[in-house]
Amino acid sequence: MELVFVVLIGAVAAVLANLNIAVFNDGLRPIVGEHIEGRLKRRELGLTAFAMSFGLVIGFGIPFTITASIILIHSILLGTDIIGLIAPKNKWGTPIAAVVGGLYGWGLLAGLEGFVALFEHLPVNFLEPMGAVGTPVVVTFMAFPALAVAMQFSIKKGVLTFIVAALVRQLAVFVNESGFLSIGGNVISINQEGMALIAGMIFLFGYAMREKSDGASVNLASLFSEKVKAIKKNVAFFMVIGALIAGATNLLLMAGDPISLSLLAEGKQTDAGIAAAARAIGFIPLIASTAIATGVYSPVGFTLIFVVGLFSPNVWIAVIVGAIVIFLEVMLLSSIAKFLDNYPGVRNSGENIRSAMTKLLEVALLIGGANASNAIAPGFGFFFIAGFYLLNEIAGRPIVRMAVGPVGAIAVGIIANILVALGIMAIG
Repeated sequence: MELVFVVLIGAVAAVLANLNIAVFNDGLRPIVGEHIEGRLKRRELGLTAFAMSFGLVIGFGIPFTITASIILIHSILLGTDIIGLIAPKNKWGTPIAAVVGGLYGWGLLAGLEGFVALFEHLPVNFLEPMGAVGTPVVVTFMAFPALAVAMQFSIKKGVLTFIVAALVRQLAVFVNESGFLSIGGNVISINQEGMALIAGMIFLFGYAMREKSDGASVNLASLFSEKVKAIKKNVAFFMVIGALIAGATNLLLMAGDPISLSLLAEGKQTDAGIAAAARAIGFIPLIASTAIATGVYSPVGFTLIFVVGLFSPNVWIAVIVGAIVIFLEVMLLSSIAKFLDNYPGVRNSGENIRSAMTKLLEVALLIGGANASNAIAPGFGFFFIAGFYLLNEIAGRPIVRMAVGPVGAIAVGIIANILVALGIMAIG
């Protein structure tokens, strides 16, 4: 069943990209829109997709997938973007995209299982220490609403949001330790990071909702009505892939972001669902705006299907609810466009939320990568990560900052095994 889900996701996503219906990379949607309008040739579109996504697959998606032994959705859908857009859009190009996309999904799953088996035979099995890469992410994620507030509104409001979120977290810690909440003698434990995150999101959207339209802003709902109709016409495709991804998430095969992936790797499925929900709510303005303006949707929609997968009691309910949720998303696009027209602050928050998450992940994953590297090779690990980060910066960041920590930790693990094999370093 696991193999079937992953293969079908790869095949369907590649077809959606090939038909210019949906791409995962947010930056590609406007470019696909240019191709649809006839201002960009197919060959140029394919090359642009490769240039924009290949580095993220190798430097971001794959390292996280190996680290947690769970497929990060970026590693599969960024790849299917490339496959679908490079293949010609014709009677033979689309079936080829489907076949290659399915084989790519199979290769990811088979390769992941092979990596896990390989680690068990290494002199230094660094798979367990690699779990430290995501540890800081889980704790620091609650700070992203405060950072987004500071970027969009003011540093003072950002600091206030941060202080309130921190206080809410510590209050939750106190409540858990005191056993204050209990039902029938059973103490209820609340998630402190989740409570802090909710508090921060309330502040973020509270500030954003105060910015109302003055009537002179761009009317998304009417200006791009034809593009919204084009997305709605393909709703059946979105329901299929939404159902597949929700099901695969329920099977704990994949995760939609590094935060929920790290939580799943620690066995915290409920916390992962809360984190995925917060991310989905924050990303709705960005995904909706790019979809409405370009007529090109995302194969994961507003990412709510990951929340469905994590909270559903079984895979078949996840499949059914996932299809329904993404159907409702598409049908409500016009209403969402009108809402964003009336509240430009919410619309503008989309890019700030994305930037805030990126900056936070860059710091958290660098710390996590350093901790994991030092656990693998004490002393040498810190030295390597520091040098790797600085050399990458000087070289113009050929590896995105977010991936430096995970990639560096993997590199330290490989180097440690080579040194042990040569007799230069002792095990453990």
